[in-house]
Amino acid sequence: MEFSWLLFTALFLLTLKTGVLQPVLTPSGPHLVVQRGGAFALLCEDEGPVEWRRPSPARRRRVEGAEPQERRISISSAQQQQHMGRYTCSNRRGQNASIYVYVQDAGSMFQRALIPDIMAKSGHSCVLPCLGTDPGLSELSLQPCSEPALPPGLTYSGSLERGVTIHRVQKAYEGCYVCTARLGGATVRSSQYRITVLPVAEHLPIIHLSEGELVILTKGQTFDVTCSSINVNNDFHLNWTFPHGVQPLLSRASSRLLPSSGGVLHSSSLKLSAVRRSDSGQYHCQALNEVGGATATITLQVQERGFINLTEVENSTVEIREGETLSLRVELLAYPQPHSLSWACMEHTLRNTSDHTLTSQHLGYRSFSELRLVRIKASESGVYSFTARSPEAQASRAFAVHVLSKPEIISKDGPVNGQARCVAAGYPTPEITWYYCKPPHTRCSHLLNASQERAVSMVMVSSPAFGRWAVESRVNISTGGFHTLECVATAQGQEAYSLFSVGERTVPHKLFTPLLTGFILAAALLSVCLVVLFYRYLQKPKFQIQWKVIESIHGNNYVYIDPTQLPYDPKWEFPRDKLRFGKTLGSGAFGEVVEATAYGLLKADTVMTVAVKMLKPSAHATETEALMSELKVLSYLGNHMNIVNLLGACTVGGPTLVITEYCCFGDLLNFLRQNREAFLSCELENGFYKNIPTHREPAGDSSRNGYMTMRPSNPFTSPQSIRNGAGCAEGEGDQAEPVCLQMEDLLSFSYQVAKGMDFLASRNCIHRDLAARNILLTQGRVAKICDFGLARDITSDSNYVVKGNARLPVKWMSPESIFECVYTLESDVWSYGILLWEIFSLGSSPYPGMPVSAVFYKKIREGYRMREPEFTPSHMYEVMRCCWDGDPLKRPSFHMIVEDLEAQLADSTKHIYMNFSRSFAHDQRGAHSQRLSSVGSMTQPLLHSDAFL
Repeated sequence: MEFSWLLFTALFLLTLKTGVLQPVLTPSGPHLVVQRGGAFALLCEDEGPVEWRRPSPARRRRVEGAEPQERRISISSAQQQQHMGRYTCSNRRGQNASIYVYVQDAGSMFQRALIPDIMAKSGHSCVLPCLGTDPGLSELSLQPCSEPALPPGLTYSGSLERGVTIHRVQKAYEGCYVCTARLGGATVRSSQYRITVLPVAEHLPIIHLSEGELVILTKGQTFDVTCSSINVNNDFHLNWTFPHGVQPLLSRASSRLLPSSGGVLHSSSLKLSAVRRSDSGQYHCQALNEVGGATATITLQVQERGFINLTEVENSTVEIREGETLSLRVELLAYPQPHSLSWACMEHTLRNTSDHTLTSQHLGYRSFSELRLVRIKASESGVYSFTARSPEAQASRAFAVHVLSKPEIISKDGPVNGQARCVAAGYPTPEITWYYCKPPHTRCSHLLNASQERAVSMVMVSSPAFGRWAVESRVNISTGGFHTLECVATAQGQEAYSLFSVGERTVPHKLFTPLLTGFILAAALLSVCLVVLFYRYLQKPKFQIQWKVIESIHGNNYVYIDPTQLPYDPKWEFPRDKLRFGKTLGSGAFGEVVEATAYGLLKADTVMTVAVKMLKPSAHATETEALMSELKVLSYLGNHMNIVNLLGACTVGGPTLVITEYCCFGDLLNFLRQNREAFLSCELENGFYKNIPTHREPAGDSSRNGYMTMRPSNPFTSPQSIRNGAGCAEGEGDQAEPVCLQMEDLLSFSYQVAKGMDFLASRNCIHRDLAARNILLTQGRVAKICDFGLARDITSDSNYVVKGNARLPVKWMSPESIFECVYTLESDVWSYGILLWEIFSLGSSPYPGMPVSAVFYKKIREGYRMREPEFTPSHMYEVMRCCWDGDPLKRPSFHMIVEDLEAQLADSTKHIYMNFSRSFAHDQRGAHSQRLSSVGSMTQPLLHSDAFL
């Protein structure tokens, strides 16, 4: 027995010596329960130094002393927050022993929460520190403060030592929670915890710099840039990296919450007070969050002084055909921004005109400038230079522009002394060739049997650096029995020619003298007859297109554009097979207007009623050319709400068809006459005209005899429906009941026509036949200016009087147009005054009871003017009188008339007109705006580009 005891003692000492045993805690057991404010002591026994880990990290300490077997912790007054928790004793061999200390409080079975608000990241775990103070607590669970049940999907685990852990927190878990447990059959609750779920970044932060990607400064200037970044939460930061050796001043990042998005904005600034050349380089701002980093870079260039660098161009020498449009474009990089960008031609500074337009644009440190030469002329050849200037630098670039012009025979002489001379000009230098042929007055170069003259001399007359070169050629006349000599100048596939008559002397034979005499007499008689017939043919009234477009103005001399020379864009073409023709709306001697249905004019699936102007089979080449000219003029004018606009055309594969807007309510003249009684009734009801009889026959209506009426195909809608924008009633009869016509309607018609004429005047277009019969009405009582032209039978219309070789609307013409054949914008203003008289006389013919005769012409020359119609407001008659001023320069412009009438309109009428105007402008920019804008005034010098209101 004694041996066994000794053996046990030896083994125990050996175990202590080798360190197999763990540290020993006193008191032993898994936990220790003490009362709040009570004292307790813990003893850790081990052969070497030990280290205590206590609940509070701040109180963790390593204890070593002279007595390695005894290590004690003594607490004189136990508190929950500081002393409750697990105490662990560890030796240097990594072995440990622990005990959990409960600090009981009679007022709560759970440790009191110091911080009830808990922040948790979405998707992470969240711990509620509801630690039990009694080991007897059981069935630890989590409950919402006020809701009956936990949010769907919420899972948790819990223990008295760690509290409750909520797994994979979601935004829906935000709210108030309490921990509950069972003690002695009763339920106890912890204090409340409020959980706030913070979003977790799923994307890189958004980053932005206050400056662009490139900053250019000169030495000594300040470089200051702010980096801003937005993240879903506050868990991110900003970093700057910059070139080596640079020492910028960095501001501390500031943060603020963005209420609109719920994100967080961080900002940080980098500043260099006086930059040096060595500060040039790239500066990077990086924003880092849980996902990664986003970087924004700015490049700093520090220059010694300001600069202007012009981008190189491929070719500074340009050749272009006469009549085409040339654009010269320059791009530059500069600092500081140039204060002057200018263009010059042969050292003459250019300004914006109809012939050349200058545009400039600045984008950061880059600038762009363009010179656009419209329909360039041969005289515009030369050196075009661009100059950019800033306070510190200047740069220039030159372009040599050569205009390829068609050759022209500018001079010819002969045959003189057996020699003929021909001078041609053009660029490049024309080449002159001579041809002989026997037929008189015939182009020899087109004949197969023509003889080409080889022995010619060529002399260069002039060869300027820019412009046309002139060359002279002389040839000795051949005596080979030829009658015609042709001089042909060719260059660049184009040519010009001139014919010379070469007479060969012959001796007449006496046998043929009587025969030749008779032949000559017969030929002379026939020639006289042909001349008489041709003269009578010339005296017959011919159709002329009324609308004229002005090319240029020199004082009182107007130069008109030849409409046949205007371009026609094929984009206006519309397939013939998609037109279905209906009834005839109007008919003249050579043309007619037909109602038609167009399929797919606006879009592929749309159906639209249109008016189609076409020629009759009896039309001649002159009328065909006139209709084509009218088409070209309409395409050049552009679109406006108060003119009948072009929609398309058919010029290929059949007769020419001009497709325009369809005005379903006919012309203004017939509308006023048909609704005259309705006007009187409405005005009497309103009490404006108390003494006017309801039935009267206005003077001058006899002129209706022979008038080609444009009757409405649909009746007018009621005034209220018109004000509401109702369209034409489909399928109703031709006759319409009179509608209520008021003074405001007459003012509206006057205003709309003035707007349309102001548009035509802005396009330098003269109407020449402005009258109520040439004003059409469509839905909403919108007035549109038109010219029936070929589709009006002016031979049977008493309004058109034969004067010379034309039929003219004399009563609507100004004195200078009647007596001097001068048509200007001011003469259209006179006609507008006559139109106002027609409107306020409700469709009466002007100058009632006064036929066009010598007496009429005398009165007009002496200054006779019509009295105001019975229903005319005094102000409107003043407008008429101003339009009828004998001095054209004293007449108001259409723009002035528009402003004057606009002040007379009621606000409701102006509002209705503006609504229609906006709707029209929107429609024109819609499905077929590309076709309508494909050609236009930009190719014509005096036509502006603003085709809409």
